[in-house]
Amino acid sequence: MAQVQLRFYEELNDFLPLQRRKITFSHALMRRTSVKDLIESFGVPHTEVEVILANGQSVDFSYIVQDGDRISVYPVFESLDISPLIRLRDKPLRDPCFVIDSNLGQLARYLRLLGFDVVYRNDFTDREVARIASEDKRIVLTRDRALLQHRIITHGYFVRSIRPREQVQEILTRLDLYNTLRPFTRCLRCNGELEDVDKDMVWHQLEPKTKKYYDRFRRCKTCGQAYWRGSHFNRMEKLCEYFKAPQKTVKKLNVVDS
Repeated sequence: MAQVQLRFYEELNDFLPLQRRKITFSHALMRRTSVKDLIESFGVPHTEVEVILANGQSVDFSYIVQDGDRISVYPVFESLDISPLIRLRDKPLRDPCFVIDSNLGQLARYLRLLGFDVVYRNDFTDREVARIASEDKRIVLTRDRALLQHRIITHGYFVRSIRPREQVQEILTRLDLYNTLRPFTRCLRCNGELEDVDKDMVWHQLEPKTKKYYDRFRRCKTCGQAYWRGSHFNRMEKLCEYFKAPQKTVKKLNVVDS
């Protein structure tokens, strides 16, 4: 029976049982298989993988695993230049626009608050998320491993944390997005872009006290929702300042064969 040696690095170990984490282990091949199918058989979504080495040589997902191979699998590297190695997708996760599955509504709201382009509905099916990601070239954010195994999804991230604020910090850190924050530029309701407008353009939407005490307004170009600097703005501003402060440093990694 054919045997291979595997080693998964860094964050990819989150998907493995404890006895297989951060070690090289043997695996018996029961049939002819691609390295993509082999990796996902261990519960590791292909969207989490950036570099695969077979016997020290970089390969893509279509590589057919051979008897005696030494397979090293590395996560997405956002803080390193690994251009000399074969990448597994056309471009890295540098275009920060997202589609978020139906279970992460608060995360979607927070990311919109920070200015990110986020498509979200609370009734999305996995198939709809995969289609939107493929057609619009969006990054999938989810806590569903099975969703990330859809072949048409090329960019995705499995969110480890279960608390929304921690999820935001995790994504900003892992995808190195702190320099791309643009708070208060997106509609929290529909994701449309906001624009400055004169008071008389939103007058009909305002309550009497708002008309009396506020003069600066923004409006969503898509749904027409009006925004102003009320008491709620101060709370959201403090929240944005909290998110802007990196909670940890992205770990620098060396790409080596196991």
